[in-house]
Amino acid sequence: MAERIALRPALPADAPKLAALFRASVQELAREDYSEAQVEAWAALADDEAAFAKRLAGGLTIVALVDGEIAGFASLKGADCLDMLYVHPAFARRGVATSLCEAMEKLAGARKALLLTADVSDCAQSFFAARNYTAQKRNMVFIGDEVLGDTTMTKKLGPASEKTP
Repeated sequence: MAERIALRPALPADAPKLAALFRASVQELAREDYSEAQVEAWAALADDEAAFAKRLAGGLTIVALVDGEIAGFASLKGADCLDMLYVHPAFARRGVATSLCEAMEKLAGARKALLLTADVSDCAQSFFAARNYTAQKRNMVFIGDEVLGDTTMTKKLGPASEKTP
């Protein structure tokens, strides 16, 4: 039986838990695609919890709950940019990312976006590709002394995008 995943808006009080979830997600789920130094630099982006909370508050952030526990979160910046999508490793491959991504796509559509853009880590590309996102360009992300690669991917929104090829 599939788990029941509940979604709700992120609250300011969630910031410390979301920062910890972000760190855990990066440290465990990105290890196959990035070096130890890259993973640590990326995870450290949540060390300043006030700055992390400000980033979360700068967009429309929702959290996914499984049995009342925060299992993941996603943030939409503006109408058309999926800024963050992270799942706690204990809930990986259990439908949490799918629920969050579907919600972000619907919210972007409600904001009249025709195209949703996301800068996707190497470890998440297959997930986004399976959701009909298309790679547009390769990027270099500088975090301290480390350089990480990611890919800008886009998905067309609206009635035509709901058809399966």
